[in-house]
Amino acid sequence: MVSSGEKMSIKKSLAAAVIGSILSLPALAQVADVERDALVRRSCELAIWGLPAVAAYDIELAIKRDSGAEPGTIAYMTAPMDSRHGFLTANDVTPYAFAGLPLNGEPHVIEVPAVGEKAQLFGSIINAWQRPLADVGPSGEDGGEGGRYLVVPPNYEGELPSDGYIVVQSDTAATHFSFRPVSINGGQMDDQSAYAQTVKVYPLSNPDASWPFIDVYENPLNTLPVYDWTFFTDLNTAMQREMPLERDFAMTGLLASIGIMPGQPFDPSDEAKEAMLEGLECAYDYMQHWFVTDGGSLTRLWEDRQHGTFNFPLEQAKLGLPFVDQTGLMIDKRAYMYFYVTYLPKTLGGGTYYISGLRDSEGELLNGEDSYRLNVPADTPAEDFWSVIVYSMETKGFIKDADRVGLASTNIDSMVKNDDGSVDVYFAPEAPEGLETNWIPTGEDWFILFRLYGPSEGWYDSGRKLPDFERLGEIP
Repeated sequence: MVSSGEKMSIKKSLAAAVIGSILSLPALAQVADVERDALVRRSCELAIWGLPAVAAYDIELAIKRDSGAEPGTIAYMTAPMDSRHGFLTANDVTPYAFAGLPLNGEPHVIEVPAVGEKAQLFGSIINAWQRPLADVGPSGEDGGEGGRYLVVPPNYEGELPSDGYIVVQSDTAATHFSFRPVSINGGQMDDQSAYAQTVKVYPLSNPDASWPFIDVYENPLNTLPVYDWTFFTDLNTAMQREMPLERDFAMTGLLASIGIMPGQPFDPSDEAKEAMLEGLECAYDYMQHWFVTDGGSLTRLWEDRQHGTFNFPLEQAKLGLPFVDQTGLMIDKRAYMYFYVTYLPKTLGGGTYYISGLRDSEGELLNGEDSYRLNVPADTPAEDFWSVIVYSMETKGFIKDADRVGLASTNIDSMVKNDDGSVDVYFAPEAPEGLETNWIPTGEDWFILFRLYGPSEGWYDSGRKLPDFERLGEIP
């Protein structure tokens, strides 16, 4: 009897033989002009298509590469991220616990704790393409009661427990997860960190083999996708362990034309690499264009303001973000999102609302040379707290080496307040004199996410709006 693992190996071998014979350019060695043009075009489209998988794999890779952890290690934090950490639009308010979870053909268990006295979990389990498979915590399948999530690999034919588990069927060989231990009832950072370490991950067959933890606050890591040759080597690594999904057959066929085939070495010539990097630059420029263009990654939130919000296809959000509709795979719309975010939840709840800011009141993109002021009204509709964080326009992570990446209403006692109770937050390369506590450093082109934690019910219809950025001459 042929096992599911052997079947997968046979399928990969057949796929390599068929795809390679039909589509592969001649060894990618001597590249003629017409072949080079094809490599550029195909590399551009494949980079846009493959971005979600590369961004997910790069988090798994960074835990091993930057923190010195062995495979099968959970990264956690004893404090929130700062500018030493590279992570797509992360927050600087709560710590994280996250890991890559390659299933290796075997079901794995993720045990999450019930809501504790001082902390609770918020987060998601995702597949290799970052499609959310399950949410955890009070807004997840366990409803805050805690539970054992049984993540099952594709085509698994073994016996599964009949009860006691929340079964999560994955359609990819690799999965990933990220959880935030959120403070409740006055919990402190130590409470959140300790609570995160009560998460357990182990193979179903060996509950005693719980994964260890590594503190990636003390061992900072850079998970950001990098748009150089490593993008393609990471794409190759991610694809070597995945069987093509039906929706991706055309794209995985094109992978062979740039030298990525199941079970085969990936070693294009220098000439081919040059063409592929030109295609990668095209992909980055394309996604960057749609990031700053209304209706791409973001959409205008108010007609009389420059601020925006996530441009989710609403029907996709209701379906759990498959990014598939009657026309097929929504390659561009999916890339627009995962160009700057990771670990989207399966169910979009009302616990947090994100307002984006890319432009000043005149409609000009925010830059790293000028100084800006954002007035945050006293009645900002956040029942818990608000926060504003600066991100690099280039990387979509924190600005490197910045002394501070954001401010929040939890800092308000140390900030200079206006007579009406509002606060002015300043964004500039240098701190304004006497207003250092109200300042977030820039120094390069940037954007913000303004988060409402616990947004007030009906706040949008109430007419309360976040003012636009005011570009300043000399800060008073």
